[in-house]
Amino acid sequence: MSNILEVKNFNAGFGKVRVVNNINLDFLDKSIHSIIGPSGCGKSTFLRSLNRIHEQVPTAYAEGEVLLENVNIFSDKMDLVTLRLKIGMVFQRPNPFPGMSIFENVALGPKLLGKASKAETLSVVEMSLKKAALWDEVSNKLHTPATGLSGGQQQRLCIARAIALKPKILLMDEPTSALDPIATDKIEELMQELKKEFCVILVTHNMGQSARVADYTSFFMAGELVETGPTEEIFTNPTNKKTENYVMRRFKE
Repeated sequence: MSNILEVKNFNAGFGKVRVVNNINLDFLDKSIHSIIGPSGCGKSTFLRSLNRIHEQVPTAYAEGEVLLENVNIFSDKMDLVTLRLKIGMVFQRPNPFPGMSIFENVALGPKLLGKASKAETLSVVEMSLKKAALWDEVSNKLHTPATGLSGGQQQRLCIARAIALKPKILLMDEPTSALDPIATDKIEELMQELKKEFCVILVTHNMGQSARVADYTSFFMAGELVETGPTEEIFTNPTNKKTENYVMRRFKE
């Protein structure tokens, strides 16, 4: 596998407050890479910077290089529409578009990109829902309101909506924190399928989740990258004492 995303000397924050400090980190294609660390350590700010959503916040700034297939996402060669087509995002709480059906939620992005026929649109919707492990549950009610789905189903719908645009990378910011254990299990199983096609970058507070699903794990503390490596090594044989203390403390809770 090769690197699909390379972060070099990256800083981000708000006004005079630096939240993320001098991050250097590579992400492999077709893998799951989790980012762990205590609240306020910069995980979500870092994640949101990777498709430049962070910059929408007043006073927010980001500097350094983030190379997507060797193109800096902050350069003039990368416009925001193209970037967000290539780097999709799933948020902490499910956010289906209100007033739209299940079908319309998934079909909206592809429709906005071009003049697809009805047959082509239906094919994209079906494929995306299948990849999100949701098709069997909703195929007979595609034109009902998306908000009528359960929380776990809504989150899988949001995943289907993201992958309908055929991104290279899928960012997931605490995607199961608002879900029950059964729905969480389904999302974790889904991640294993998604990594066959995408690079999945996951922010999670759940140590068990990181250990279960991630191929690689990075530990952040106070805005800095403390340690990164294969997940098994991070959890069983970390090289940094800070990582060891954090992982062991979290497992005892």
